Formats: sequence, C-alpha cells, structure tokens
Amino acid sequence: MSLQARIDLELRNLAPYAPEGYFIGLHIRFTSPLMSFQTYDQKWLDHYTENGYALRDPMTAWGFSTTGWIRWSDPKLLDPFGLFKEAAGYGLKFGVTISCGPIRSRTIASFARSDREFETAEILEIEKVVHRLHDMTEPPHDLTKAQIEALKCIAGGDRHAAAAAKLGISESALKARITAARTRLMARTTAEAIQRAKDYRLL
Repeated sequence: MSLQARIDLELRNLAPYAPEGYFIGLHIRFTSPLMSFQTYDQKWLDHYTENGYALRDPMTAWGFSTTGWIRWSDPKLLDPFGLFKEAAGYGLKFGVTISCGPIRSRTIASFARSDREFETAEILEIEKVVHRLHDMTEPPHDLTKAQIEALKCIAGGDRHAAAAAKLGISESALKARITAARTRLMARTTAEAIQRAKDYRLL
C-alpha cells in the first residue's frame, strides 16, 4: 500500500470521531507543517483566517508547549481572545487537541463535535491514529547523491535536457531521480521537493 493510501485510510478512521471536522498539522517546522489536513466548515475557516486566529489560537500555543491531549473545556487552557466561544457559534462546541513529536518537528491536531464532550476512550483511539500519521510521515534525514545533484540542477534553473546533459545521464534517468526524490520528500511537485529539501537542509 502506498504512503498516500495509508494516510487516506487513517484519515477515514478519524472522520467518525469528529462530526464537526478536524485539523491536522504534521511535522510543523518553522511554523509550517510538512502536511496538513482539515475538514472544518469553510465558513469557520474563512472567519478564522480573516481574524488572524492562527496567531492567537490557544491550541497552537498549548501544542507547542507540551505533548499529550487536552479537551478544549479544560480550565487550565487560557483563551484571552475568546476563540472557543467564537468557534462554538460555528458548531465547534466541544473539542480535543493532541500534540506529539519533538519540538523541532511537532504534530498538532484538533477535533470537534457539536453534541457532547469527547470520551476518554475516544481520545485515546484518536491519539493512536495521530501518532501513526506522525510516524509514517517522518521527514527523511538524507537523499542520495544522485537525487541531490538532480534537484540542485533544477533548482539552479536548468531544464530537464540541460540538467541531464550536465550530469551526463539520459533525460529519463534524470526524471527518475527527481521522481525518487519527490517520493522520499513526500512532495507533489518538483518545486515542493526542492523547497522541502532546503527546509530540511538536504540541499
């Protein structure tokens, strides 16, 4: 089973637990996740973005300060901007946030319901899935020399034919190296692969 198929399967497992949607940010580095998935209502997402809540979200602050899980109703959570009250107006009345992984590559995921609090047994099952998603999308620690050379050529502005000539290989061999690098970096495009390789200091 491909990585994408495994991810899709885990996301399908999560859906029934969060009738009002979820947001999962996998391996957040430099404030940006390696991958993210969300199923919240678009009206809430638009409201969240328009009001700049990403910088004031108590769940983000909590997720970067600790690991484990916490219900949104926990009195220990500080919400000076009233984000939870706003979210409730969009149906996100009850929620749980899960955080895992090292601070340099943290995964933070939130799940919402409108009808009741999440039960502890449910949270523990959700947490298992989040941990699996975190583990299966662990960024690579290296690329092969051939993959690095190919990406460097494209990053430098060479087209495929020119890059292949520079490296003394066929164009199909160059494409194979780039495809392998994209797969290893879990990138959809070559440009995304180059950016991730730079972010991970592999280029």
